[in-house]
Amino acid sequence: MNDSNRRPQRKIQRGAERNPRPVSDGPAEENENQLEGRNAIQEALKAGRTIDKLFIASGDTDKGLQRLAAQAREAGAVVVPVDRRKLDLMSYTRSHQGVIALAAAHAYYTIDDILEEAAARGQNPLIVICDELSDPHNLGAILRSAECAGAHGVIIPKRRSVGLTATVAKASAGAMEYMKVARVTNLSSAMQELKDKGVWIYGTAAEGSIPMYQADLKGPAAIVIGNEGDGMSQLVRKNCDVTVSIPMNGKISSLNASAAASILLYEAVRQRLG
Repeated sequence: MNDSNRRPQRKIQRGAERNPRPVSDGPAEENENQLEGRNAIQEALKAGRTIDKLFIASGDTDKGLQRLAAQAREAGAVVVPVDRRKLDLMSYTRSHQGVIALAAAHAYYTIDDILEEAAARGQNPLIVICDELSDPHNLGAILRSAECAGAHGVIIPKRRSVGLTATVAKASAGAMEYMKVARVTNLSSAMQELKDKGVWIYGTAAEGSIPMYQADLKGPAAIVIGNEGDGMSQLVRKNCDVTVSIPMNGKISSLNASAAASILLYEAVRQRLG
């Protein structure tokens, strides 16, 4: 695609579940205010997110955990020593590393916030749109790749999509604290808003109309990553400007959603480096 074709600049509640898990497996529903693991909590503190309460394993703790508790106290958090068995019961990730925090609700941003972030950096917008991802590990990994690649934001839908939960935070290795995430009511409307502001929408699909290397990702671009099972919905696909394919030379014909996002993001980085 050449320049002549470019569009001109234009809260935790437990309830009945179909298949409730045993109590020992952790809470039935993730709390978006809960953070688990040392790295996720450390990055939240560094980013200035308010930590209301820190639950820390009682008894002998290593220096790293003691240091984290001291930082939380200094930031105004109440630090509560608890038995590890209680942490196990509270944990959703099942990998709390001896510490769980209850934080202020994570802020969601707007599309304008994301575009303003790009403008503040003097860069063309680079955005990831997630079409109803259900696996928190995938969303966390996408946030991590997006942050590392210098993307300006990620857009997710409010319905039928995982939010910014403890598992997402842990899978993102702290990147969730630095990436602007917009949660929109209607993904198609959000895509149209981006188009109206000069952003080209590139959907990823096995049968894409062009190979990814022919996509012009140097300009304002949003990359759509489809659902883990079904890919992009028909309505989202219809609202893409272009669909692109990733070369597949092996015997398996598809990639994990977060892997596909990383490949497209770093193709954009390659093109923007010139």
